[in-house]
Amino acid sequence: MSTERKRRGVKGFDITSLPYKIKMYMNNQILIPARLVRALGIGEAEKAKIVIRYKGKEVEIEAKLLKTRYTDSRQFTVPKHVREELKLIPGEEIEVLSITPLS
Repeated sequence: MSTERKRRGVKGFDITSLPYKIKMYMNNQILIPARLVRALGIGEAEKAKIVIRYKGKEVEIEAKLLKTRYTDSRQFTVPKHVREELKLIPGEEIEVLSITPLS
């Protein structure tokens, strides 16, 4: 029997480095794919300083990194004041420039 780890579910995003582009979900959250989480070593971080770019404007936010039960992927919510400032609506593509763990 193979000692290789069996993968379940869908393949996932092939994103392993910053910056990357991704669409904002309907619940105003942004996905940090599992491969990127592992590459950056932020699997245990609870908060992070994140720099995003939308339509040429860059904004730095401090966000709680939300965990999922069965994967290493994380999500963070874009604060309302940032969404209003950038006129960002769900489904729009943003660019995540940097993620720095805080805890």
